[in-house]
Amino acid sequence: MIELLAPSKDLKKAKVAIDHGADAVYIGGKSFSLRSRASNFGLDEIDEIVKYAHKRGKKVYVTVNMVFHDDDLKGIRQYLNDLDRIGVDALIIESFAMIELMKKEAPHVEIHISTQASSLNSNTVMTYKRWGVNRVVLGRECSMDEIEVIAKRVDVPLEVFIHGGMCSNYSGRCTLSNRMCLRDANRGGCAHSCRWRYELYADDELVSDKDKLFSMASKDLRATAFIERMIKSGVASLKIEGRMKSEYYIAQITKTYRKMIDEIYASGHLDEERIRYYDSEIAKAENRISDNGFLDGIFNSDKQIYEKEAAMVTHDFVGQVLDQVDGIAKVEVRNRFTIDDDLEVFGPKVDNESLKIKEMYDEDHNILTLANKPMSIVYIPIAFRVYKGDMIRKVSR
Repeated sequence: MIELLAPSKDLKKAKVAIDHGADAVYIGGKSFSLRSRASNFGLDEIDEIVKYAHKRGKKVYVTVNMVFHDDDLKGIRQYLNDLDRIGVDALIIESFAMIELMKKEAPHVEIHISTQASSLNSNTVMTYKRWGVNRVVLGRECSMDEIEVIAKRVDVPLEVFIHGGMCSNYSGRCTLSNRMCLRDANRGGCAHSCRWRYELYADDELVSDKDKLFSMASKDLRATAFIERMIKSGVASLKIEGRMKSEYYIAQITKTYRKMIDEIYASGHLDEERIRYYDSEIAKAENRISDNGFLDGIFNSDKQIYEKEAAMVTHDFVGQVLDQVDGIAKVEVRNRFTIDDDLEVFGPKVDNESLKIKEMYDEDHNILTLANKPMSIVYIPIAFRVYKGDMIRKVSR
């Protein structure tokens, strides 16, 4: 069965991804990763998540995918030794030098070539095979047709992005952030300058509408319409982007693709109605506009965000179950909700169960009609079984 690979920026979120159906998670260490602003994992935490994953038959990949300058290589040999000792399953790398270093310092760890390397054709993939690479993550600029051709021509496992952020530049090789705020996008410091709002000038004259500032961000990727073709093409792994994302986002997106993949394997085919259903499930966690990216072979202005809002902040995630005793759920409040709201519960063992609150009270047994203090505790009678970690959200009717 094809692998579902989910992102995690810290230990808690890695466990959430695994619990909600990921076959593997990819994480970053404190150094050498392209997401320096993520919480990231110390060696002890990497060791813990590897043990947690392996006990459940899952895998852990560590990103060491920054573009290295000489000064960045300090400590890399010891770090590779440590990852090999811990037993991580693979490192995701970009630098050619890392291939040789891994063979010497982490000989038991698989080598996966990052999307940052812009592998877009079968010759490139087979060249990496001759260098001893175990897997290639294709560049996000590949169309579905191209992915199918490459998969047919190579005998190297391929990994393909199916969801999340897209870069406005080629495979993330952008220097906007470097020039505008001295944060190197290819050494972990991207400031996402393409998503900022700008005034446009021509010959020192303002040409943009002052009330509609310009942006050049790409819409996010959503590959639901292509999952069946990817499975049938022989792609080895489907990858969700988003190591900076929330626990709720990771849980919902991972579980949705898990269910979709399982249904395709069970039935052999998804019609448009079922794809729309999974799109609606994904929409419950999305906070930016999404599209097919390059997969449909078309990349025009419709796939960019120029004058539209790039973010759609959602407060649908309202609470998380901490415990349930005798039908009373102990819930940690995340966003505002009332006893009149239409809610639903989901989690690894609970699948979108409708919930209508009839009563609610706080830790002092005061009756509540409104919960609006983030991280406070409320108690809610729930007739069906819920579990620690299950999430409660609002439902749009």
